[in-house]
Parts: sequence; structure tokens; C-alpha cells
Amino acid sequence: MALLKTPVCEFGKIAPDFRLLGTDGKHYGLADCVKKNGLLVMFICNHCPYVKAILSRLIEDAKVLLAQDIGCVAICSNDPTDYPEDSYKNMQLLATKLELPFPYLVDETQQVAKAYGAVCTPDFFGYNNNLKLQYRGRLDESGIHPAPSGARRELVEAMQLIAKTGKGPQDQIASQGCSIKWR
Repeated sequence: MALLKTPVCEFGKIAPDFRLLGTDGKHYGLADCVKKNGLLVMFICNHCPYVKAILSRLIEDAKVLLAQDIGCVAICSNDPTDYPEDSYKNMQLLATKLELPFPYLVDETQQVAKAYGAVCTPDFFGYNNNLKLQYRGRLDESGIHPAPSGARRELVEAMQLIAKTGKGPQDQIASQGCSIKWR
């Protein structure tokens, strides 16, 4: 497990388009995921302890954002050859078990992760309604263990600011997690 941190936000960078298979058997593109007030693209996976530590909070926060007309989508780009827990079948099981409120997509070629510049799981990309990048920070102060209850909801606050003003916060703390498992 190699701990990595995300790079600084490239404000204004346009969201790369994609068309990927979801755990529900449907294909999703960028236009299917964005909503009136923006879009949160999350690179996650099943096996990473950093993702496991935040998953319940991530689901809660995604429900808050979706209710505010901010789209949310999760993408798994890991190579399941060495990490079978990240296989499409296991992604489907996780999505069903946890009743994920957002599409969970598989990036088999890893081209989407490369286009976004994703480096770790979790890696968050917050876009305004013009699909210009405004946030590349963390969910909250969680690391390999969940944040204490009452921890500041940094991702939610950032996405709400983006929805309201079109701009993300200038000060952002990098997300950290396991490296993307490249082929």
C-alpha cells in the first residue's frame, strides 16, 4: 500500500468526457452524471483502507449533494488482476450491499483515470456547472481511520460553495490514499 496525496487543484480544467459501464449494467457518460449545480467525480475502489474508512460518510455526503442538484459519480480504475476485491463483480456486490446513491463505474482500460490525472483512492474532482474543476481536496480529516463525528465536512462545504458561486475554495487540503493500481 503506497500512500499518495493528490496534486493541487488545476482551477478551470475542463472535465474529460467518458463512457463507462456501471454496476447496474448501464453505461454512463459525463453528461449523464452532471446536474444543474455541478458534478463530483470520485475515484474509489473496494479494497483500499482509506476508502473503507470514509465510505459510510461518503454515502451520507453524496446524498446531501444529490439533494442539492450536484451530480455524483464514482469510478474504479484499479487493475483487478492483483486486487480481485476490485473486480466488476465485487464492485456490483458492494454497490448493492451499501445501496450506493450514485453510479459506480468501472474503468477497465484505465484511460479515464489517466485523463483526469487521478493518482489515488480516494481522489475527488469537484466541478462547477460548466464542468470546470474547482476542488481537488479531501472528504474530511479521515485517513486510514474515519474522522471523529463532528469533523468538518470539507468536500460538502466545497461543493456547496461551487454550486452557489461557481468557484471552489482557494485553500484545499489534498486527499490521501492508496495509489491507483495501474496495469
